[in-house]
Amino acid sequence: MSLQRVLFIDRDGTLLVQPPDEIVNLQSLRLMPGVIPALKALHEAGYVLVMVTNQAGLGTERFPEREFREVQTLLLDLLASQGAPFEAVCVCPHLPEAGCNCRKPKTGLVEGFLREHPIDRQGSYVIGDRDADMELARNLGIAGIRVPNETWPQIARRLTATLRTAVLSRKTKETDINVEVRLDEEMPLRVTTGIGFFDHMLEQVARHGGFSLQLSCAGDLHIDEHHTVEDCALALGQALKAALGDKRGIQRYGFLLPMDEALAQVAIDLSGRPYCVFEGQFGRDQVGQLPTELVPHFFRSLAETLGAAINIKVAGDNTHHMIEACFKGVGRALRQAIRVTDTQLPSTKGTL
Repeated sequence: MSLQRVLFIDRDGTLLVQPPDEIVNLQSLRLMPGVIPALKALHEAGYVLVMVTNQAGLGTERFPEREFREVQTLLLDLLASQGAPFEAVCVCPHLPEAGCNCRKPKTGLVEGFLREHPIDRQGSYVIGDRDADMELARNLGIAGIRVPNETWPQIARRLTATLRTAVLSRKTKETDINVEVRLDEEMPLRVTTGIGFFDHMLEQVARHGGFSLQLSCAGDLHIDEHHTVEDCALALGQALKAALGDKRGIQRYGFLLPMDEALAQVAIDLSGRPYCVFEGQFGRDQVGQLPTELVPHFFRSLAETLGAAINIKVAGDNTHHMIEACFKGVGRALRQAIRVTDTQLPSTKGTL
């Protein structure tokens, strides 16, 4: 089961304006400014909406359950009709002196939900207007957002802004690699592997892919180039996959690049299923310090950790041009495939 990004949202004072007597009824019901379009955008971005609310004294003469249910039914139906459905509603009716384990900031109210829905704690939030909401966030090990310190439009912009970055290290007895990718930035661009032509090729992938790449590798080049090329491919694929996240909104597919007499045809599918087809024959055994036999091996290794189908066909007379066309072509295909164009997941399976 994949981890879910969940928003645990307070009701009164957060979704609804809190009246002076602190009890919302149909006459006093007012939505917080901008809440409906914000919740709709958050839902479309893949967040699961869960209401977590303390309703002290619910069911007493001062706070009849009928009044609460009227407001609750109207609110949930309204939000669902506008594209912002709530997955679950967790209500604590107890007064503070009851000492129950479900009243915020205690976590009892959401423990059942958490057992059935593993959450992405880095990407989940508690949104509320009180100290108890912020303490609930700390108790759950997630971040808190306080209303009205941030307005609903501001919250939606912040949480739906795509920060597609990844930083990782990969160290073995053969190589020590550090890599950082930023899919929505084009700079900086720095590659150092000890193999000059290979550095140039990796730079081409990032430059034509439209993303920032910083990669350094200290490898056992005194033995040969194989471990450096293979492990850089594995690390780059792993970083790209991490930066893509759940792939929501991406194009998914990317496609053809001529370079003088050489022609590389490249097709990529960010499907989550690794597969590589490479068709081409090089007329030289080496370009610079890069053995040409490692070129198809690089793309197979990249496909493995990126979780992508990569299909490359290349023809030409100049081996340098052929190899460069392959790397540039993969970059151009990636530029198309990683581009975000909407908020939908490009798959009928529900995951990529």
